[in-house]
Amino acid sequence: MYNSRISGLGYYVPNNVVTNDDLSKIMETNDAWIQERTGIQERRHVIQGEDTTTSMGVKAAKIAIERAGLTKDDIDFIVFATLSPDYYFPGPGVLVQRDLGMRTVGALDIRNQCSGFVYGISIADQYIKTGMYKNVLVIGSELHSRGLDMTTRGRGVSVIFGDGAGAAVLTREEDTTQGILSTHLHSEGQHAEELSLIAPGMGKRWVTDIIHDNDPNDESYFPYMNGQFVFKNAVVRFSEVIMEGLQANNLQVSDIDMLIPHQANLRISQFIQHKFKLNDHQVFNNIMKYGNTTAASIPIALTEAWEQGKIKQGDTVVLAAFGSGFTWGSVIMKW
Repeated sequence: MYNSRISGLGYYVPNNVVTNDDLSKIMETNDAWIQERTGIQERRHVIQGEDTTTSMGVKAAKIAIERAGLTKDDIDFIVFATLSPDYYFPGPGVLVQRDLGMRTVGALDIRNQCSGFVYGISIADQYIKTGMYKNVLVIGSELHSRGLDMTTRGRGVSVIFGDGAGAAVLTREEDTTQGILSTHLHSEGQHAEELSLIAPGMGKRWVTDIIHDNDPNDESYFPYMNGQFVFKNAVVRFSEVIMEGLQANNLQVSDIDMLIPHQANLRISQFIQHKFKLNDHQVFNNIMKYGNTTAASIPIALTEAWEQGKIKQGDTVVLAAFGSGFTWGSVIMKW
């Protein structure tokens, strides 16, 4: 059986920086309130007409493919993780195939929100391990800003999220002691509505109802989050799935060279860091600059950590995510 390793990384974020002070001009909030609760100082929002979920993913993918020393024609399969696709259907995976001018490779769209990139890495890893594909492109991209309630009513959610994309190329590796060692995935659907976007969806709101009602006070079109409940579950599941991955590979917490957690809330990352007694050099956070970019957060952070020389060959790197679904997962890799 083969192994897979990350051979190329890339990310893209819009140029438009939105600070906490900027948000305070359109809703009742302030920099201190946002930083105290989330650790976020600024985020990126697309300017209409400049970027889409797909176009950001394409830009990140081009960088990752080039850094892998490959061309678009070397990619055998595409996995695209997002909760904010350009269209209701088709998904953005096929749009990436089209926009990159790739051959007619398969394209898979996955909807695991904050855990999307971890799920995507796991899927790509399995395809490579079985010998089906040699090079798989995994993209996480999100355009949140167009779908947020940017008023005081929605500030509890809207101040958290930003736009951006990250991508990784996974490549077949003969050495089974290197690359992706294991992945671990979980879900708990009984809490699905605690972090959700109900409409538009065929389960609650039919298109004919939407057109008929045209109710500006219908909040089902905006994300809902039971913040405290999500936080309590996140810190438990983060800890569990990290330990699950370490134990599966006979590793200890002290063996972690770099933990890249999903950038949901700086307070969650700090809680996990404190619980595992990890120092600042063992955990990478960039939520302060970008906010929560959902499926894009881990690949953006992973790319930045690698670019800054904080991940070196031979390092044990752990990716961990928790989010809507609830879904959560981890990836253990030897860089």
